[in-house]
Amino acid sequence: MILNEIAAAQQIGFPILSILLFLPIILLITLSFVRDEAMAYRFGLIGAVLELIFACVLAVRFIPDVADMQFVERGGTLLGIGYHVGVDGISVMFVPLTALLTVLAFLYAEPAVKSDLRHYLIAMLGFEATMIGVFIALDLMLFWLFFVLELIPSYFLIARWGTGEKRRGAALNYVGVMVAGSLLMLWAILLLGQNVRNAGITAENSYDFLTLLTVPVPVELQTLVFFLLFLGLAIKAPIFPFHTWMPRVLEQGPVVGVSIFLVGIKVGTYGFLRFVIPLLPEASKQWFWLIALLGAAGILYGSLIALIQSNLRRLLAFASLSHMGVVVLSLFSLNVAGFQGGLLQMINLGIVGAGLFFVAGFLYTRLGPPELASMGGLGHLPVLTFTFLIIGLAGIGLPGTGGFNAEHLVLIGAMQVHWAMALVAGVGTFLTAAYFLRYFQQGFLGPANPQRAMPDLRRRELFIAATLGAMILWIGLDSGPFLRTMNGSVQALAERVERGSIAQAQPPSAPARSQREVLR
Repeated sequence: MILNEIAAAQQIGFPILSILLFLPIILLITLSFVRDEAMAYRFGLIGAVLELIFACVLAVRFIPDVADMQFVERGGTLLGIGYHVGVDGISVMFVPLTALLTVLAFLYAEPAVKSDLRHYLIAMLGFEATMIGVFIALDLMLFWLFFVLELIPSYFLIARWGTGEKRRGAALNYVGVMVAGSLLMLWAILLLGQNVRNAGITAENSYDFLTLLTVPVPVELQTLVFFLLFLGLAIKAPIFPFHTWMPRVLEQGPVVGVSIFLVGIKVGTYGFLRFVIPLLPEASKQWFWLIALLGAAGILYGSLIALIQSNLRRLLAFASLSHMGVVVLSLFSLNVAGFQGGLLQMINLGIVGAGLFFVAGFLYTRLGPPELASMGGLGHLPVLTFTFLIIGLAGIGLPGTGGFNAEHLVLIGAMQVHWAMALVAGVGTFLTAAYFLRYFQQGFLGPANPQRAMPDLRRRELFIAATLGAMILWIGLDSGPFLRTMNGSVQALAERVERGSIAQAQPPSAPARSQREVLR
């Protein structure tokens, strides 16, 4: 799997990825000197919109149907760690998604954040910068650095602007668990870098992704590196049974803020697709059944626990766990349809998960904690009710929404491996419908409380809802641009998995076992 590079200077004429990375950093530094909160908000919002414009330019100028790394920028190296950034069909769509969610979070923040808005915006910009860095990094150490730096704004967002009484404990728990996972990842990355030096490719360790692709990892080392990377990313995703931090963080943290990124931006599963599977294809094929089993367990466990929740935020936490199981099951089908379905589902869930947390925020400003006991019937608020219904139906996979096309590809990819994998994914869809429609019926369609008057969505909230609804329908009615964007990269990845990274001569009488044969 040799990937060509298209330099940013050649493709667009300026370092657009560096601009996307450093613009939020420049903004947050500038905001630290602006004392007037109203001025800070206007300045920050303008900067966030500018970031979104650059992200859209990146998406428009991206060349679809090719596996090349595009908009590539390279800098110097130090101890084998280099500034090497670029995007391909796997990563490019996450950049505008991150920028869009940041703008929407800014729009929500001004009326909703009651104290210290300026520092809240600074933390959000820091979070955005680290997320952009994660998705454009082509050096594993650079990826790891942004992965760890994300913990700084996350801690302050949870501890300072969380809504629960135990928010500081939740923030410390989140940081502690992520540090443990990141140390496992660091060990794996060091082993990969040392393998390059041992192969004589470089005089020192190299962590460059494109270089690592050219150096096979010995089979006996692949398993160790595979599980170290998997554990670190599984904690981040999270994947069952490494999810225990998430319900606590999403319930105790800010309703909108870190929640929409933790649920909407799938860093953990992105890491599987970006690094684990291409660098360790033999180990991925050897252990896919175990990862698929964890994904299946997460689908069923998350859905069943979500089915009994009365608090919307806790429901969304376990729903996210179930959806992560679907994505993992799809990615470790290790075929083109599975990669496409998993990636499209990650984009769709980024919008749906964030959208439902925005709805939870709308409810919180009107009712306090979104508990069924305090909601009663909210059907007299038609726009809010319709927003919740449309976003929830996209999570179920209703035809015409992005969830339908993604689920379809997930089932195709899973069925190519074993019918049981497709069955579990299908059962997950039915359970999703059960817990969502249960909450919708009891929270929105019950008898209204005539003594409790509250407004429907205001203009700013309506804009957020309309934007997310338009994205859901766009992906559902015209998935072609998204599939063409990812097509070249997922085709190359599937070929890499099929051929493997290590040439192994096998006699005709002993062919390599397929995934279907392993399951049998």
